[in-house]
Amino acid sequence: MAELEDEVRGDEEQFRDSISTVNQDGSRKWVYPKKPQGRFYKYRKIVSYFLLIVLFGAPHVYINGHQSLLFNIFERKFVIFGKVFWPQDLYLFAIAMIIGVVFIILFTIIYGRLFCGWVCPQTIFMEMVFRRIEYAIEGDWTHQKKLNKAPWTGKKIFKKTLKHTVFWLISFLIANTFLAYIIGSEELWKIQTDPIGEHMGGFIAIIVFTTVFYLVFAFLREQVCTTICPYGRLQGVLLDPNSMVVAYDHKRGEERAKFKKNEDRSASGKGDCIDCGQCVHVCPTGIDIRHGTQLECVNCTACIDACDHMMDSVGLEKGLIRFVSENGIKTGSRFQWTRRVKAYTILLAAMIGVLVTLLITRNDFETKIFRNRGTMYQVTQDGMISNSFQIEVMNKTQNNYKIELKSDNDNANIELTSNGLELKEENELSERFIIRFPISELNKGSKTITIYVYGNGKEIQRVETKLIGPMI
Repeated sequence: MAELEDEVRGDEEQFRDSISTVNQDGSRKWVYPKKPQGRFYKYRKIVSYFLLIVLFGAPHVYINGHQSLLFNIFERKFVIFGKVFWPQDLYLFAIAMIIGVVFIILFTIIYGRLFCGWVCPQTIFMEMVFRRIEYAIEGDWTHQKKLNKAPWTGKKIFKKTLKHTVFWLISFLIANTFLAYIIGSEELWKIQTDPIGEHMGGFIAIIVFTTVFYLVFAFLREQVCTTICPYGRLQGVLLDPNSMVVAYDHKRGEERAKFKKNEDRSASGKGDCIDCGQCVHVCPTGIDIRHGTQLECVNCTACIDACDHMMDSVGLEKGLIRFVSENGIKTGSRFQWTRRVKAYTILLAAMIGVLVTLLITRNDFETKIFRNRGTMYQVTQDGMISNSFQIEVMNKTQNNYKIELKSDNDNANIELTSNGLELKEENELSERFIIRFPISELNKGSKTITIYVYGNGKEIQRVETKLIGPMI
């Protein structure tokens, strides 16, 4: 019994000198979390299954003829809710990424690592998909331990083969979905249905991604959260005593002692923690939440459900482990809107306002006119000056346009080098053209004019350019 208590409780200071998933000899300590149950777990399942439906369904939902979400880095084409974005819109993504960083900072300051336990794809897949399959095939944590220590019998081989086969198939599904976001669901369907030889690159990519996902969820598991993911390290910098995290109320729980029926614990100097170890058994990262806030904690709330169940079973008040700040435990105060939180909130709101404004005012066309490289000007036989230019027009719409160029100067004649300019939907046009003008139009060898770009007879953009010629 003493050894069991020491394993569950541990030394109050020694735990800081080691990682919960590493043995003293440096070998991997496999985590066998107990199957969680409770109110928060039900909420997590609802959130997780909703996000899984969105994840697997979004590539197959089309808006305005486009895949609802597409991040095609090969064609430099991004689609978000049916709206197409091109490299010219990169500044919007830069602003959005900065907003994301500020949001993560603000969210972590207020709620700690709650994102990891409730929304992160790694946690959702691990805890709500792969772990549940493992429970269904191998049983709860004690059965899994026993099975892994047992000799290789036919029953064990069957269960292990079945589990890893299902793991591989789900990883294959995830890999296909992942590629659907990159190359598009239609292109992915071609890879899936055409002969392998016609899409060998795509086939290899699917196998590689499948293998990576399989290794992550079958073997790497919680190591992603505790060691690889940088967010846990960021949390240590951002948290403060007012951050709301999953925490153990040490004032109420200490001194820990086993439960005895009809005992007045307060009179005997005992806290509400009955030292059952259930909060440790259900933890997917193998930590003891009673040691305080730790970087490995993903705020999954499994320990809250386990502790509430035990408190209810012995007739004690729930909430020994709950969402609370460090100051909330010490003083009983609620969340405080500190100056830092207010500053980040104002900054976040302002940046969102800027992004929304840029999205609303975003042009459907991007036009650039620049002088052909290595050219200056030419004097024609009739005494006119000619300048050679290049025009590039990006069409972000789903319509085709016949492009015409006009100048605000009646004496500047625009001559195309091709028989008309055709701008196709969601495409880019690049053509040369020449502007001829009398030398009298120049002032000290140059003159700025405005080029009007018309699409199907309607003005779509205006671009200023400079004409140059001899100094007179």
